Amino acid sequence: FLENIKVLKSLTFAMEENRPKYINPYTDFGFKKLFGIEANKDLLIDFLNQLLPAKHEILDLSFKNPENMPNLPFLRKAIFDIHCKGKNGQNFIVEMQKEKIQYFKDRSLFYVTFPIQENTARGEWDFRLPHIYFIAILDFKYDEKEEKKKFERYVQLKDQDGEVFYDKLHFKFLQMPLFTKKESELKTRYDKWCYFLKNLETFEDIPQVLNEPIFSKAFKTAEISAMSK
Repeated sequence: FLENIKVLKSLTFAMEENRPKYINPYTDFGFKKLFGIEANKDLLIDFLNQLLPAKHEILDLSFKNPENMPNLPFLRKAIFDIHCKGKNGQNFIVEMQKEKIQYFKDRSLFYVTFPIQENTARGEWDFRLPHIYFIAILDFKYDEKEEKKKFERYVQLKDQDGEVFYDKLHFKFLQMPLFTKKESELKTRYDKWCYFLKNLETFEDIPQVLNEPIFSKAFKTAEISAMSK
């Protein structure tokens, strides 16, 4: 019996020794711990501002209910990872997807219909819709053809001549396996956020290039030893 106790203790110690120092941001818990709670709203704002044009810079945002019900009860509902609204009325849907799923582009289009419907309540309205951003952080490659693979794909509705037809619906897809920059190659805050997300679970210490207040808070939030059981 005592020998078994010793074995269990040694196994537990070994597991703790091999446990990552930081959470995996590609899990539902890890992603929402970093970006989906009020206390870390500043992290989400800073991250999103690296993806947006300057004219849509976020000064503040509010979280919305991630569970979205259709107007008719027999239709399918949608549950987002993060759904928030900017101070100027912009809608942001942020999705982290670890496993490759079929028809992800179709799912993305389905999701953006919900914030559109929210602005079509009964009564008189002027048909003016807010900007909607769908941002997907993917731990897989959805581009199958090698020559078409892009780390970041920014999608808008365009006409046959490549001119923007509607400038209020935006899709951004980040295929994280295609982000290959090393620490010495990081030039922008955007690069740093992508490097942080891709490598967080493997870090033992905070890299010098990420030694900034916003990332210090992100690392502190992600530290497993600081969490309760």
